[in-house]
Amino acid sequence: MSIEKRPLALTINGNKIGPVDTPVGMPMIDFLHEQLNLTGTRFGCGQGICHACTIMEIQPDGTPIESRTCIYDAHFFNGKTIVTIEGHAKRDEQGRLQELSPVQQAFIEHFSFQCGYCTPGFVTAATIFIESLKRQPVKRADLQSRIEAALNDHICRCTGYVRYYQAVQDVALKTPGCVIE
Repeated sequence: MSIEKRPLALTINGNKIGPVDTPVGMPMIDFLHEQLNLTGTRFGCGQGICHACTIMEIQPDGTPIESRTCIYDAHFFNGKTIVTIEGHAKRDEQGRLQELSPVQQAFIEHFSFQCGYCTPGFVTAATIFIESLKRQPVKRADLQSRIEAALNDHICRCTGYVRYYQAVQDVALKTPGCVIE
């Protein structure tokens, strides 16, 4: 008995991938880990509830949205553009780290993690949130509630969320055009 495969082609972290013969029904997280050695995205609950497996899916208009890789099969992303946690930082041609993203840097400065397992999902959600503020700024008085809403679906079992919220607030306040008085 053989496993049915179909070609899969997509763009990940700016690189065109495929077409690659990929088993039908293979979860995207398994494709990322096993086929591409992109292991930063975490497998948590396997049901799409904890959001540890969140990546950015870039819509045709350039808007990033959250997508979970444990509940979507790899072929769901056929023809799409995604960004994993490995794609947030700037790298040189050899793949060496040049500069962390503002969200990644703020998470480090605020020590916004403990075990770090859920951090890739939180970084992704926070990045998408900051991008949304660039398009639609928020009043300073509403910032905290908007941060809580943006990160609400992400589960952390260690930190109590306060440091995550503080890091995101720091980035929002430092990024021109995100917060209005």
